[in-house]
Amino acid sequence: MPETERGRSTKEPHRGLPEDTRQHLLAAGQAFRESIEVLFPAGFLEKRKTARREALLAVRSLIDHALERMAE
Repeated sequence: MPETERGRSTKEPHRGLPEDTRQHLLAAGQAFRESIEVLFPAGFLEKRKTARREALLAVRSLIDHALERMAE
């Protein structure tokens, strides 16, 4: 089985967990996401995604600016 530098398997990210446990965790995550979608008005999650993207772009811009200043 291929291993990464840290010794973790690349084919088995949840090493040590039984398959049925892993499947239950995946199903629980999906159910949680679906329950969150019901709590918010239509369009909220899309607007949140857009706002997060803009915030990340702002951080990237700050990093780019700092790197440019360091290069001077």
